[in-house]
Amino acid sequence: MTTIGEVISRVRNLLKAVKQDAFLTDRFLYSIISKHAHWLMKREDSKNKLMKFSSVVQTLEFVELEEVDRIEAQCVGIKTNCKIKRTCKKLPTFMQGYFGPLIRAVTSIDGSVVMQPTMPTTYVGMTTSTSFKYNKTKYYWYLNDYLYFPDLEWDAVRIEAIFEDSIIGYNCDTCDDCVLRVDQSFNVPDYLHAEIESHVMKDLTAMMQVPSDTDANKQNPLR
Repeated sequence: MTTIGEVISRVRNLLKAVKQDAFLTDRFLYSIISKHAHWLMKREDSKNKLMKFSSVVQTLEFVELEEVDRIEAQCVGIKTNCKIKRTCKKLPTFMQGYFGPLIRAVTSIDGSVVMQPTMPTTYVGMTTSTSFKYNKTKYYWYLNDYLYFPDLEWDAVRIEAIFEDSIIGYNCDTCDDCVLRVDQSFNVPDYLHAEIESHVMKDLTAMMQVPSDTDANKQNPLR
């Protein structure tokens, strides 16, 4: 497992930057690393490659649900007595892929039932079919940082996805709550690391070579 700190350290070594540089903070370097990691992962998702790498997927083992009204779930067109549930809290931000949020699976807690993604309008349309009463599939949709679940009796679900940031604090497990950000896993496929570093180096090199506008400010613009 490669950590965020190790990725930052590699960039520093490539740039031969000193850690005491006030501008080249770990936070700044990681912001540039993340920028390139996100668009490269979106590119890989368009090739249907990304979800094959379990190392980039994080799991929320127990996400509690609560009942909400149809208006909030944007499915007022449902004419049956459909109960709508929603994740109690806003979810950590999903990384956006080529086809939307990078959610690999939403399942029952034990993983035995896999739910299918849909949209509110699509689901409303399905409910108008005369054969819908025979449809036993469980559905969900993503809206405003929540997941919504029509006609579901469960109290919680399990979510596997690629998130933009750490999900520490969202899980019931508290053993990792005090892990420093730089010691957390860098959830990007290993084969993309070199390409990410190449793009980061281009950005940083360009910044360092920007000439000063005045004689009074001839120091490196990164300082």
